[in-house]
Amino acid sequence: MALNDISLTSGMRANLLSLQSTVDLLNRTQERLSTGKKVNTPIDNPLNYFVAKSLMDRASDISLAKDSMSEGIQTLKAADAGVKAIDALIASAKGIATSALSASSSEISSLQAQFNTILAQITNAADDAFYKGVNLLSATGSLSVDLGDGSSLAVTGFSGSASGLGITTASAWSTSTNITTSITQLDTATTTLRTQTKALSSNLNIVTIRQDFASNMISTLSKGADNLTLADMNEEGANMLMLQTRQALSTTALALSAQAAQSVLKLF
Repeated sequence: MALNDISLTSGMRANLLSLQSTVDLLNRTQERLSTGKKVNTPIDNPLNYFVAKSLMDRASDISLAKDSMSEGIQTLKAADAGVKAIDALIASAKGIATSALSASSSEISSLQAQFNTILAQITNAADDAFYKGVNLLSATGSLSVDLGDGSSLAVTGFSGSASGLGITTASAWSTSTNITTSITQLDTATTTLRTQTKALSSNLNIVTIRQDFASNMISTLSKGADNLTLADMNEEGANMLMLQTRQALSTTALALSAQAAQSVLKLF
């Protein structure tokens, strides 16, 4: 039906336009109340919309990097757990070797076997200290942690096996020289292990600090985006009440405007 097919009085048309405007505002207010945002599309406020989107995009990127940091921390903790086990095993092996220095010839063979069993467990502990396929107690192990904003941290593994730490299988412990050699190897391995532990701890500290920084940045960016887009729910609630009142008044006014036309019916 064409617009000019029906003629409305100027009063009715003015009231109709006012009612249509009120309905549009009601729809907008309802959307804000349902979404909690005053800026939902670029049409609402192009500048705020795109600035907020940029902030949330960066927050999303940092969130992905934060996931990488969490996985990196678990990998480093797995290596740390392995180091602690190996350190304890080395201490146990040293105790056995030290005992062998004053042991009788009949006890040497048994102590030597115990020593070699512990060396095998050192290697097993190193092999088992992996997380999701990454083992930093392996000479070929490596880890790259995404720290966000294009930066990353590379962690290189080391061999935590008995042979990798320079501890050889005990043999011919019948002489004190060979026993002393084993003890010296254990002391050297302990020194190496402690040096590597410091590196692991330093890297773990770096990733943990960056993870906390990432959490704070995500919060800051999200808050900034919210400040640009979130609606004041108290204000929107008041707007809704006022618009509903205005809608009722406009409907009443439209009905009153139609009374003049309806009075014509009384002539028939």
